[in-house]
Formats: sequence, C-alpha cells, structure tokens
Amino acid sequence: MSEKQQVVPTVGVVVVAAGSGQRLGLGIPKARVLCAGRTLLEHSLDAVIAAGIASHVVVVLPQDDAVLSSVVAAAGRSGGAAVTAVPGGSTRTDSVRAGLDALPASIAVVLVHDAARALTPPDVFRRVAAAVAAGAPAVIPVLPVVDTVKVVDGDVVTATPDRGGLRAVQTPQGFDAVTLRAAHAAVGAAGPTVTDDAMLMEAHGATVRVVDGDALAFKVTTPLDLVIAEAVLARVPVDATSLPHVAG
Repeated sequence: MSEKQQVVPTVGVVVVAAGSGQRLGLGIPKARVLCAGRTLLEHSLDAVIAAGIASHVVVVLPQDDAVLSSVVAAAGRSGGAAVTAVPGGSTRTDSVRAGLDALPASIAVVLVHDAARALTPPDVFRRVAAAVAAGAPAVIPVLPVVDTVKVVDGDVVTATPDRGGLRAVQTPQGFDAVTLRAAHAAVGAAGPTVTDDAMLMEAHGATVRVVDGDALAFKVTTPLDLVIAEAVLARVPVDATSLPHVAG
C-alpha cells in the first residue's frame, strides 16, 4: 500500500470541562477561571487544536454556561477540527459518556482530556494518539512518583509502597473507540467510584499502556496550582504551541 493509501485512524477528543472548581474557591466553574487573562478552557483547547491530530473535539460543559459556550464557539471558528459542546452529567463518568455519545461513529481513536490540565503540551496528545493508533487499546501519559507514598488507615501508617513501580497519571488518555464505548456501557452502578477512564478499561479487561507525560500537564486544582500556571505563562508566550517540554 502506498503512503497516500495508508489509512490514518480518525481521532476525536473529549475535553471534560464540567467541574465546579470548589477547591479553587472562586465561585465559578474551574474551566472558566482566568489564567494569564484567558480561561483554562481556552488554554486547553489551544493545545488540542495545536496537536493537529483531531477531526472532532467535543467539550463537556456545565449546564447553561454561556461564557464557556462562547469559548467553544470561538474555537470552532478557528479552523481545523470541528469543535462542539454538550452538557455534562452528575459524575465524571456521565460527562465523558456524554462526550463520547456526541462523537461521530467513524471515530476510531478517542482521547479524553481534563480541561484543568490546561498547559499540557501538544506533543503529549500526539504521543498518546500514536500509541493507540499503533494498536494499544488504552494509553495513559505518566510521570514517575518522586515523593515517598504512605498507605494510611486513620492516623496510622500501614505500608510504604515501593515508589519505583508507581506512576502519577495525567491526561489526555487515549483509547480504541469501540473498546472505550463498551467499557462505558458495562460500568453500571460503579460509575461514581471511577476516577479516570483507564480505570474503566482495566475493569473491562483491557491492557493499559503508558507513555511519557510532561510536568506541564499538571492539574490546576488549588490556588497554588493557579499561581504556578500563571508563572509558567509569564515566562513563555501564551500560545500553547510554544510551551517547552518538561520531562518528569
């Protein structure tokens, strides 16, 4: 088969932006919080679009959020991928499922990304998508755990795991679309306890592979995280394509 005839899997991205942002304490949805004068969602969509791998992007928003809806509409006018919005559900799993349902059936590879990881470099999206396209049913970006981790029961330490085998998990997480849809269909009542889609895939019996994450893909959750994100953007151009790679 010639290079022009090679089939490239179609990629869709679900951006989860329906979180309340309670721990930031600003009284607005997290994706609407400003960082260097732009919303976290704008920064996230910059990276998704700059990666140049997605044909469709579905953003899962809080119900009736006019501000974030306008952000999505503006991203849709930027060219390239089709960018649309859907309302989220009562749990993260429900929200991801809503995003999945809005993607075309032709999508072969799905990336699920948290909008709160607003500074994730485009290369992380490319690495994850390439690994799924190469045949992995589930792929997550990870960093080594640098802190000592304790297992605690109440106020008593019960174990100290070997951190050499531990990894901190980031997004975007990538999946074979058919397998991810099947995993969501099978989740049932377990949905509220699921913290990411890789966990769903594990429960479904799929092998989850890892690729290198990036320190810039940290999750903006607390006021300190927001300060750090502002500091990063103050040192580099706001355009997410300019962010340097920072290995773990």
